[in-house]
Parts: sequence; C-alpha cells; structure tokens
Amino acid sequence: MDESVDRKQVEAPLPVETVGPVAVPRRRLARLAWTVALVAAALIAWHYWPSGAPTPNEQSQGASGAPPQTVRDAPATSGDMPIVIDALGTVTPLATITVKTQIAGKLMAVGFQEGQMVKQGDFLAQIDARPYQAALAQAEAQLAKDSASLDQAQADLARYQTLEKQDSISRQQVEDQTFTVAQDKAAVTSDQAQIDTAKLNISYCRIVAPTGGRVGLRLVDPGNYLQPSDTTGIVVITQIDPISVVFSTAEDNLPQIAARLNSGAKLSVAAYDRSNAKKLATGTLTTYDNQIDLTTGTFKLRAQFDNPDGALFPNQFVNVKLLVDTMSGATLAPNPAIQIGSSGSFVYVVNADSTVAARNVTTGPGDAKNTVVLTGLKPGENVVIDGVDRLRDGARVVVRNGGGAASAPGAAPTDAAGQHRRHAQDQSAPNAAPSPTPSPSPTATP
Repeated sequence: MDESVDRKQVEAPLPVETVGPVAVPRRRLARLAWTVALVAAALIAWHYWPSGAPTPNEQSQGASGAPPQTVRDAPATSGDMPIVIDALGTVTPLATITVKTQIAGKLMAVGFQEGQMVKQGDFLAQIDARPYQAALAQAEAQLAKDSASLDQAQADLARYQTLEKQDSISRQQVEDQTFTVAQDKAAVTSDQAQIDTAKLNISYCRIVAPTGGRVGLRLVDPGNYLQPSDTTGIVVITQIDPISVVFSTAEDNLPQIAARLNSGAKLSVAAYDRSNAKKLATGTLTTYDNQIDLTTGTFKLRAQFDNPDGALFPNQFVNVKLLVDTMSGATLAPNPAIQIGSSGSFVYVVNADSTVAARNVTTGPGDAKNTVVLTGLKPGENVVIDGVDRLRDGARVVVRNGGGAASAPGAAPTDAAGQHRRHAQDQSAPNAAPSPTPSPSPTATP
C-alpha cells in the first residue's frame, strides 16, 4: 500500500513554476520582442515627425546624406508697386435739404413725382397765396393814402416858408409843418415795406427746388395747412451727382497723405461694393478733417465722385482704396516666398548648384500677388514659392514648376505661384499611398 502511493507521487507532473530552465527563457524572449518593437516605433515616429518652418538662424543641415526636396520657384522681378490704403467708407451727399414752407398756408398743389431728378429752381409745391395778395392790395392802398398826405404836407410847408419870409407867420408853424412832412415820409416808407413784405410772401407761396438732386418720398399731401414751425417738411432733396464718400484711416497715414495733397497731387480713390469685388466709381480725394479722433486714433477724409449713373447711393457702405503713391522700379517677390522667422522676414533663394540659401529680407508694401523687398534680394534671383515646409539653409532641391519634369535650378516657373504645401495635407487622405522618396542625385557626395 505504501509503495503504490509513493509511485503515484513520483509519476505525478511537477508544476510549471518548478521547471525554471524551461519557462523563464520564453518570458524573457517575449519581453525583449516588445522592447524592440517599441524602440522601432519610436525611431519611425521621430524620423517622420513634421518639423516647423525653419529660420535662417537655425543650424544648417548638410545635403550630402539627405534626399533633395521638391519645390517650386519664381523669379524676383522689378516693377511698380502702388501704395494703397484700404478703408471702409460711407457715401455722403454733398447736399441734403428738407424743403419746408416759409409762410403759413394751405398746400394747394405738389409739382413733383417721388424719386424724380430736379434742377435748381424747378417748381415743387404751391401754397394758397390769396391771403397775401389781399395784404398786398391793402398795403398798396395805404401807400397811396400816405403819399397823398405827404404831398399835401409838402405843399403846406412851401407856403409856410414863403409867409415866414414876409413875416406873416410865426416860426413855430413852419417848424411844426416840417415835422409833419417828415412823419408822412416815414409813413410812406413803412407802406412801401409792407408792400415788399406782401410781395415776398406771395413769392414764398411758390416753392421751388433750392438745389438739384433726387426727390425723395412726399412727406405731406395737398390740402394740409403748413406752418414754418413744422419739422417734417414737404420733401427731402438729396444731391447725388456729384457725391462724396467719407472714410477714416489711421493717424500714421496722415503725414504722407498731407504731404501729397499739399504738393498739389490729386490722389485717386476707388469705391468698391460691400463684397469688395465690384468697382462702383473712381474719384479724387478732396480734403481731410482738422482733428484726430482720440478714441480710435483715426481721422476722416472726404473723396468726391462723379455719379451720373447713381452707382453710389446715399448712406451706402463701400470699401475704399486710396492710392497714396507709387513705388517705381521696386524689387517684387511673390507673396508665398516671404517667410516669417524669429529674426524677421526671409526667403529661400535657389542657387545654381541645386541648393537653397535662407536670406533675411526687409519687406515693404504689397498687394494680392507681390511684396516689395527693400533689402536682401535682387531682381532675377529665384525664390522658393512652394515646398518650404521642411527646407533648411543649404538643402538640396529639385525644382518642378507646372507639374512636369524637373527643371534646372533658377529656371522661370511655367505657372503661377501656388500655396505652401503642408505635411498635414499630405496625410489628409487616409487610404492614399505614400509618395515615393526621391532618390539622391548622382552627383551628391555619399
């Protein structure tokens, strides 16, 4: 019995933990495999991780062991660059007049159509003139009466003066008659003034346009009794040809604008619609305000436009482009070539040996296509306009313009400058196959 139990205990399999020389090597191999995989993934991520835009002050990388980068270039040119100030303006009429009555009376008739164009002196409205015509007749009758009294007084004065010379009348009677003549003359003058006032009131009954322009909506209907104290008026006339645009710009632009105007130059101003796509009219800057707004640090300017077709409408918001001056013979670089680094603006110049050089530049004004380069670049030098993301000073490049075969370094591009390509855009298509890495040039040093 004891022998059978001992035999079972001997034949029973031992636990795995006791078989150390067999289990332990398998665990170590698994851990080692995971470690190698993690290191490989880290190296791959480090190699393909996108780098930021380089600056000229960063450490240059040698081109001996790196494949050439595919870029596009364009030459710097020499040309004229207009100096333009963009602003937001409001179309402001040169004259806006609310036509009101100058006398009290009933509105008898209206002589205009809403929205029509009128000239200065055109008939607009008629006020009942009968009360003022009656006042004129009364003043004329009073003038006739006072004129007759003046004639009688003057005749009596002449007789009194003759009698005084004959010592037949006292001196006091002559003086009294002289005062009577003066009073009658004053009465006649007053009557004439009354007549003139009545005639003026009659002329006010016929209301005419004080200036040319466009008539607005009628504000009162015939049959209403109007008074000079009415604030509404009859109609509003707005002068739209010519018309002006009032806009504001920063006070830093004042010295240059003032110098140009004081020299007698005519500064051109273009007005565009709200979307800044369609030009509405072209005018001339006439003047600027006499003070700067302390709140915004800007000052106002006024430009005048011929507006025969009514393209500019009162109180319309427009985009304004003021041409202050033009730089002649300036060095122009395409806008995509201008890069911003820690030391300022710089460009990548394509050398004849298929390498690029980062060069600091000083930029000036620009437009939608080009930027003026004041220093650091000469006309004729080719600059990289696409593919600058992973470039470094001294890097080897392959210039491809227009999507065709690689062109010689410094050759003129066959199409317009494109936008910068970004590493994120290369990774935007999840199922796209990776682009092949260009092989090193045969002339590259190993």
